[in-house]
Amino acid sequence: MTNLQGKIALVTGGSRGAGRGIALELAKAGAYVYITGRNPGTPQGAGERTLAGVLDEIHRLGGSGAAIRCDHTKDGETEAAIRQIAAEQGRLDILVNNVWGGNNLPILNDPFWEQAPEHWDNMFTAGVRAQLMTNYYAIPLMRSQRAGTGLILHTTFWDEYKYTGNFYYDLSKNALVRMAYGLSIELAADSIAVIPLSPGWMRTELVLESFGTDEAHWQEKEGLETTESTAYVGRAAAALAADPEVMTMTGIPQRVGDLAEKYGFTDIDGRKVPAFRISG
Repeated sequence: MTNLQGKIALVTGGSRGAGRGIALELAKAGAYVYITGRNPGTPQGAGERTLAGVLDEIHRLGGSGAAIRCDHTKDGETEAAIRQIAAEQGRLDILVNNVWGGNNLPILNDPFWEQAPEHWDNMFTAGVRAQLMTNYYAIPLMRSQRAGTGLILHTTFWDEYKYTGNFYYDLSKNALVRMAYGLSIELAADSIAVIPLSPGWMRTELVLESFGTDEAHWQEKEGLETTESTAYVGRAAAALAADPEVMTMTGIPQRVGDLAEKYGFTDIDGRKVPAFRISG
């Protein structure tokens, strides 16, 4: 699949999890992919979940890209990353706001008043605000192109506004949905689609580690039957980026499982994993 040839993409938080999956699939589809994150790694660490490791994977897949070490909680570093992309490419077609610090504390279903207030900084400073400020610096570059349709994705969680069970997580994820909605209105005249993208239960590094397994052996573990790989959300992102009618979806939350049905892609094991839904 090379339908993103000539497109320039930025995936924040691209060294692991959903960010890694999205970066690899965009690169496989032909885009030049910038990845940012706080763990640069080294060329000798190829295969590790670092920026260098993911960039090595991109190159081994025949793709092209670059890594920029960036802490998106520091506005100066975010601005510098966008400035580098502008200097090197003069454009940005696809922005994937994926940076997220919300998992630094366990996300439990305890009542709000029993949870540590530190969840706010993890989920809002290192999550919602980090994505907001990436938009702040990137949108002027995207608007300056005026050449075709642009795309901004916010990885989040959405199940028709059902409560997730964790106050801070629910508040932050819905803030991202609302951020995308507001920007979709403000950027409509620029033909830049802004879409909240909601994966299901992904087999991220943290999930696999918690089950004591890895991607090669996850099927041997009870309880992981309904999980999806991080490539699944990546294929959804690539399909949205290649859709000439993507503006018809701007501002509307999209679940990865629903997009698999719409566009006809599967997960790496050939399944179309249904859209994740909160029970009850």
